[in-house]
Amino acid sequence: MRIGELARATATTARALRHYEQAGLIASERAPNGYRVYDEQTVTRVRDIRHLLSVGLVLDDVRLFLSCLDGDIAAVPPSDTGLRVVMERLAVLNEPIDAETEIRDHLEAALRERTGDQIHSET
Repeated sequence: MRIGELARATATTARALRHYEQAGLIASERAPNGYRVYDEQTVTRVRDIRHLLSVGLVLDDVRLFLSCLDGDIAAVPPSDTGLRVVMERLAVLNEPIDAETEIRDHLEAALRERTGDQIHSET
């Protein structure tokens, strides 16, 4: 299957597929004319990659799942490794959120102190 067919079958773009290939997540053969050719199993792999990306993981995280990207990753219970990766990603995402929340809280407190509690928080 050529890259356009794979893109249509997986509801993604040829550019994203080339990116996944460059990242080592999928592989292609080259036809005599230089076109990329993918096997049918790549459809499942790309769908799994897109699923993992859609839940908030990044390509570096997805690489840790290479050994299980050729099945229906969304339908099986998460492995210990999968849970660890997700928990680490959550920690990375929560860090700036926690920092911003702390800054917001300090700013609101300072403003309340100066205005005699006349502001209304939108949080």
